[in-house]
Amino acid sequence: MATINLTKDNFEETLENDIIILDFWASWCGPCKSFAPIFEEASERHPDVVFAKVNTEEERELAGSFQVRSIPTVAVFREKVLLFQEPGMLQGKHLDELLDNIKKLDMDDIRRQIAEGQNQE
Repeated sequence: MATINLTKDNFEETLENDIIILDFWASWCGPCKSFAPIFEEASERHPDVVFAKVNTEEERELAGSFQVRSIPTVAVFREKVLLFQEPGMLQGKHLDELLDNIKKLDMDDIRRQIAEGQNQE
């Protein structure tokens, strides 16, 4: 599956998918250029995941809403819940492991943990 270009205009619609992985990048960023083929190759191995790229130069508002301070930054949603966000480039096997682990999560348990955490505040 090819990656999609994520913008503030298609963000909500894209979030309707089960699992979405985001790559925040910029054209001038060397590590971003190195990570791009790794991200693209992983998209072929995980056709059940939406792979989306966010150009931080063009989508400053979207990048700002995620408080992206370093690129590349990877973020993963499942069922509209942000489960992972970390700056830095991941190797292909680590990207696969991350996605495999996210696929195994019990989302009812995750939502319960989030609700309990909010009730303690």
